[in-house]
Amino acid sequence: MFYDNKILIAQNENPVYILPKMLNRHGLVAGATGTGKTVTLKVLAESLSDAGVPTFVTDIKGDLSGLIQPGTENKRAANLLDKGFEYKAYPTFFWDVFGESGTPVRTTVSDMGPLLISRIMGLNDIQEGVLHIAFRVADDNGWPLLDLKDLRAIIQYTGDNANELRMKYGNVSPTSIGAIQREILKLEENRADLFFGEPALDIKDWIIQDVSGRGIINVMECDKLFLKPDLYAAFMLWMISELYEALPEVGDLEKPKAVFFFDEAHLLFKDTSKELLSKLEQVVRLIRSKGVGIFFCTQKPTDIPESILGQLGNKIQHALRAFTPAELKVVKAVSDTFRVNPAFDTAEAITGLEIGEALVSTLDENGTPSVVERAFVSCPQSLIGTCDPATFEQRISASLMNTKYGTAVDNESAYEILTARMEASLKEKEDAERAAQEEKEAKEAEKLKEKEEKERTKAEAEEAKRREKEAKEKEKAEKAAKKASENTFGKSLARSITRTASTTVTRSIMGSLVKNLFK
Repeated sequence: MFYDNKILIAQNENPVYILPKMLNRHGLVAGATGTGKTVTLKVLAESLSDAGVPTFVTDIKGDLSGLIQPGTENKRAANLLDKGFEYKAYPTFFWDVFGESGTPVRTTVSDMGPLLISRIMGLNDIQEGVLHIAFRVADDNGWPLLDLKDLRAIIQYTGDNANELRMKYGNVSPTSIGAIQREILKLEENRADLFFGEPALDIKDWIIQDVSGRGIINVMECDKLFLKPDLYAAFMLWMISELYEALPEVGDLEKPKAVFFFDEAHLLFKDTSKELLSKLEQVVRLIRSKGVGIFFCTQKPTDIPESILGQLGNKIQHALRAFTPAELKVVKAVSDTFRVNPAFDTAEAITGLEIGEALVSTLDENGTPSVVERAFVSCPQSLIGTCDPATFEQRISASLMNTKYGTAVDNESAYEILTARMEASLKEKEDAERAAQEEKEAKEAEKLKEKEEKERTKAEAEEAKRREKEAKEKEKAEKAAKKASENTFGKSLARSITRTASTTVTRSIMGSLVKNLFK
């Protein structure tokens, strides 16, 4: 609880406090399953809300919905009553990547970047290089990468134009293109497409207060997201990076602007590339100047790389179970990170802590780690466990953030641009093919016309020759007929003359004879 401008995190014979101004030095909450880590996160979030500090908490098991209802009687609250302890609900927004148990959380493919997307996909170095090329091609051409449709489109474009892109960007192998496309398909099958798109989350919407000045507690429901470890880890890494890039430098404040709690933090560092780990180390080191505190929650402190573990100034260690030499070695290593308290043996205490009990070491005014204290974590003021379903559903549906993020928007981006480009190219190709076909048909028609013209001319010439021949033959025939007619007339005339002459002579002779007879 928040008391006397400090966070009363635990209590034994004496209260154990965390100074708000030291929360940007980050912290660690560790312990075996079932030892009380979630309750500790809840107490920290409640205390910070009362201090006016917004928080973000990942909820792996769905145990934090009780924040919106007052708590019930708890014996550990008895020694806090004199400090103003009261059961109450807290201003809480619920978020969910899949949009089922809270307001949807989205980011764009471009904002996630090729490094984290490569991590989600599990790409090798060569495939990651191709992905970087695809992102660069999109940037150079001004093609926004918002969702997985855009990512698939730019990967396909990069593969289809590999020969043209090679001289400027480097080799793009068809094998790598195929591998990336298959991984995109897997992401869609795992519903990761719901995480990419618009409206993209404005991280500043997680850094607000309610009307009474209490910090809003943002709970990310991760019971389903946690089943996809690579996506869960990428989400947390993106958030840390986004925080660093979005917030201005403010230096050390009396209290942080926001504190973020990441449960199952070991997933952030599992199979993380050196480049990504180096970036994460840098962000954790520098983000304190942005007024942001980060708490990692995990089972064993050894899950956190030493380069980051050394930056976590506030430590709350719940019980560890050690039954093997390796586990005992871990306990010894953990105990060595605390400043010794002569009142007890730290290594022995770690394995003997009760549920809700912890070893606590915080930073004092000068940033010096305090002597480790063994104490019981303060009682939460809200309901421990889950709230009733009806209240939970009502809170989600009434969330102010639903008006801004509730409905996905599909703005024009690489997919639409490249699809239109491809359709225009296909239309241009079809038009060119159609024009070529029409030109071919026109030429063939012209050739056919020329052929028909030649044949017609030839036919006309042949017809003219035929007619000329017929005319000549007719003329010849007419001449022959005329000549024959003339010959026939002459002969007929001669015969007529001869016949006439003969008749005349005959008659003359007969006349003479008759005359001579009758004399």
